[in-house]
Amino acid sequence: MSIQPGCQFASDNTAGICPEAMSAMTEANQDAAKPYGEDPWTKRATSLIRDLFEVDCEIFFTFNGTAANALALSAMCQSHHGVVAHRWSHVETDECGAPEFFCNGSKILLASGHNGRLDGAKVAEVASSRTDVHFPKAKALSITQSTEVGTVYDLDMLQDIEDSVRRCGLSFHMDGARFANAIATLGVAPSEVTWKRGVDVLCLGGTKNGMAVGDCVVFFNRELGQEFEYRCKQAGQLASKMRFLSAPWVGLLTDDAWLRNAQHANGMAQTLAKGLETLGVRIAAPVESNAIFADFTTEQTAALRKLGWIFYEFDGIGTPRLMCSWKTTGAEIDTFLSDCKSTLPANP
Repeated sequence: MSIQPGCQFASDNTAGICPEAMSAMTEANQDAAKPYGEDPWTKRATSLIRDLFEVDCEIFFTFNGTAANALALSAMCQSHHGVVAHRWSHVETDECGAPEFFCNGSKILLASGHNGRLDGAKVAEVASSRTDVHFPKAKALSITQSTEVGTVYDLDMLQDIEDSVRRCGLSFHMDGARFANAIATLGVAPSEVTWKRGVDVLCLGGTKNGMAVGDCVVFFNRELGQEFEYRCKQAGQLASKMRFLSAPWVGLLTDDAWLRNAQHANGMAQTLAKGLETLGVRIAAPVESNAIFADFTTEQTAALRKLGWIFYEFDGIGTPRLMCSWKTTGAEIDTFLSDCKSTLPANP
């Protein structure tokens, strides 16, 4: 059967539930269980996450990443505080003001950085730019791993940021909506790029890694997680049937399905990027995870969309973004590249 154009590359959110997550949900549906996280699935998922990070951390399950990020930052800041973040960061551009809302007015303090990444000097510059009472006091740093443009912070970059975070007296938050893709690229233990590099709180993404719904907030700094369950309840994030948020984590984390999913998505992105470059399409950012930013012309973009392909343009870089997922196939990539070749006369 031929591949039909569609939303395959619009986002990794367009992919369905991976078999491991679906199987765990189905198994969790077989019997009754205690509500509000008192079930064995939630306890098992919590244990597996602690094993993954090799530390005794506090874990809270949420329905989505917006809630995870906003509530995590609300635990780190008061209303007169500021959060240093990249100007392209999700907490700035795509949360509809949720961090400010749940922090009761904390301000996002914007910084720039090459290819979506901040460095320690930028963090220190923004955090120390104003220290008077007339301006929000910098209290936290938020970075995204992997970033909004698909790049990854390596160990040295994270060490540089940790040094600045500690010098400036900031708490360290990591938006890990695509954390698995970063680990697949770096090939290191998750602990090496989180608490061992000073990360206090990680928002760990499950939806983009093959789950139906659900992220979780991991407090490596347990003090920041005190009474966080009340924040979850108040924000409508305490699931009564919690096992259906936590069971998919059991499916992903058992036998490393989470890592295989990310490795596959990253591999497909490399294949797609190389294919586009062969056609003469410039790739506008390093392909270090599962995102490709293809510098199509306006005419090229229109031609592909007319054929039925759906993808978004990223405001920061200003080019179309193509995302691969755990379910992306080589056949889908071949079809897309074939359409590129037939509709982009500027390319050989």
